[in-house]
Amino acid sequence: MSFFRLRRFAPALIVAAAALTLAACGDQYPNSTFTHFTDNNRIIGALWDRLVFFGTIVFVFVEALLIFTIIKFRKRPGGAPARQIHGNAALEITWTVIPALILVMIAVPTVRAIYKTQAKAPDGSLKVEVIGHQWWWEFRYPELGVVTANELYLPAGRTVNFQLNTRDVLHSFWTPQLGGKRDLITNRTNWLWYTPDSSLAGQVFNGFCVEYCGSSHANMRFRVYTVTADQFASWAKHQAADAAGSPAAAATASVPVAAASVAAKPAAPVVAAANVTAAPAAVEDPGYVFPADKMPAHTVPATPLPSGDRAIAFDESVLAQGSATAGRELITNMANLGKAPCLTCHVVKGEMAMVNNDNARGPNLTHFGSRHTLGGGLFKSDAPTLARWIKNAPHMKPGSIMPTLGAGEFNPVTKQKMASGLDDRQIADIVAYLMSLK
Repeated sequence: MSFFRLRRFAPALIVAAAALTLAACGDQYPNSTFTHFTDNNRIIGALWDRLVFFGTIVFVFVEALLIFTIIKFRKRPGGAPARQIHGNAALEITWTVIPALILVMIAVPTVRAIYKTQAKAPDGSLKVEVIGHQWWWEFRYPELGVVTANELYLPAGRTVNFQLNTRDVLHSFWTPQLGGKRDLITNRTNWLWYTPDSSLAGQVFNGFCVEYCGSSHANMRFRVYTVTADQFASWAKHQAADAAGSPAAAATASVPVAAASVAAKPAAPVVAAANVTAAPAAVEDPGYVFPADKMPAHTVPATPLPSGDRAIAFDESVLAQGSATAGRELITNMANLGKAPCLTCHVVKGEMAMVNNDNARGPNLTHFGSRHTLGGGLFKSDAPTLARWIKNAPHMKPGSIMPTLGAGEFNPVTKQKMASGLDDRQIADIVAYLMSLK
């Protein structure tokens, strides 16, 4: 290509270079991995910096040598034929030794970083069991008797030891800003630990599944809330209690907030309880919940509801009339509607139980009203969104095993319209009950 033809592309190249330069000038990278918020990503960051540094030196040296060789030994009119170097032992030893040294410079810090990040977690670490499902996250704190879903609370400044398992296919647990990507592998337990810096109290981070796991892989998200030790103790104490409307709620509501060193015993297996129909009781101490108005914009779900021809019609005016008492009755018994009770797949601690946490197919709902997200972290948790989720979850999230419950709704799984099911008023009652579970 001639010089004059290259000039024709100069304006486009200049614009492209300017755009790349401006893009690199931004300072807002909400899901960046290049942070130093935990010991884990400091170790990985230091390894990255070292490899980039030495890699840059090698690149500059090789390119300079290449340019020098091209210019120095370029073909000239009347020049002597190039001298062959085959069999030059000194040269061959040189270009074998130099790469070997470079590999050593790469291998030694890499192996050291692997040993550090794969070492056993320090004594006194907070244990969190992470269980991957298609397509949502379950978090258990076995030492505290807490089971929750899609929202992970961590005390800043304390090492957290994650036990990683999957109930179905491969998943991968990753919070980019906190580091520590690790796979969840069938029939195997993986471990990961890191210590969020003490300065992180009061912050929120996005988490993702980063191993393709099916049709809703991209919709499998979670949030990490880093809080103070006292806030974590308050949250954990309340989360370990029965649901607000359960028969045992009155006994647990008045228990004082736990101290920062809370270490409750593991929760007992869920057993059947009376299906009483009293309205959910008020909770004297609701425990700490991260304030919704303190969540950065990039951590607030912004997934739009289905619209146009795909919209899920719902009369939002009935939400104000929803009865938590009636909703509780529906949650525990839908026999008159020809539907299985919600508690055949979910657990609400203190209510009539048909499953326990080990064989529940859906998220634990004990304190659902204290969460900011639903649908595997995909949607913002508010009454209108929850109502549509209950009405036709598979329509809102591909692959969801939550059944279509709305009467007259088209079920995308069976490809049929629901002949029977819940009307908008009944769904409003269920919404009122679930949102009362603070």
